[in-house]
Amino acid sequence: MSAKPKLGAVVLDCPDPAGLAGFYARLLDLPEPKVDDDGSWADLADPSGVRVSFQRAESYRAPEWPGQDVPQQFHLDLDVTDLEAAHTRALSLGAKLLDDAPERFRVYADPVGHPFCLCAC
Repeated sequence: MSAKPKLGAVVLDCPDPAGLAGFYARLLDLPEPKVDDDGSWADLADPSGVRVSFQRAESYRAPEWPGQDVPQQFHLDLDVTDLEAAHTRALSLGAKLLDDAPERFRVYADPVGHPFCLCAC
């Protein structure tokens, strides 16, 4: 065994773990998430071994972007090769465009307000 940690998962708070995990499964074209029996936790696994998990937060408040009254706390950068096609896909799945001014990336909010970027960098 090693004392060196290995990334296990990135975890997002949200009001509906199964619903938000399903959004990211469709956005990233991944298998359906594994959801706990009580619906309080969902795991989404990428074939590369990266795991994004979602946990129910009863008092969830969506981050505000770019304002900081409710800070974004963290965001995902998703690499794409065709920014226009990825943009259309994200919007069709329920993402909301927050900023399209940068030339090589765009900022979105997922269905519950977490910021994420589509990056053609």
